[in-house]
Amino acid sequence: MTANCIFCKIASGQIPSLRVFESDDAVAFLDIAPLAPGHILLIPKSHCSSLLEVSPEVLSRLTAHLPSLARAILSSTGATGLNVLQNSGESSGQAVFHLHFHLIPRVSDDGLGFRWNAGAYAAGEAESMQRRIRSSLAGH
Repeated sequence: MTANCIFCKIASGQIPSLRVFESDDAVAFLDIAPLAPGHILLIPKSHCSSLLEVSPEVLSRLTAHLPSLARAILSSTGATGLNVLQNSGESSGQAVFHLHFHLIPRVSDDGLGFRWNAGAYAAGEAESMQRRIRSSLAGH
């Protein structure tokens, strides 16, 4: 636990939350500023600031809960779709630096939307990017 982390305090029970699920290593609770009714956050009880720091074992245990949580949200809200959102780093929009997944119920024409400004690679650029990513993966 990190002393000044609000999600660590929620996980430990120091700060109350409206929990919908809890296991030995994870907690899911209603977001206090929901984008839609039923919007929850899923967090590990152990502190790690982002997806870039989490161990494969912790991430595996955490994400194993996503399907059942998704089904429960859809069933209880009547939503017909669901966004799972995870931001890592300030430039991505991460505001609380404790790994968390947003599960956001969706219905047609709910007005939430998102920007998906698809681009295109210039000639040879995709292959160059592929080589750089593969090289980086090989170095880890």
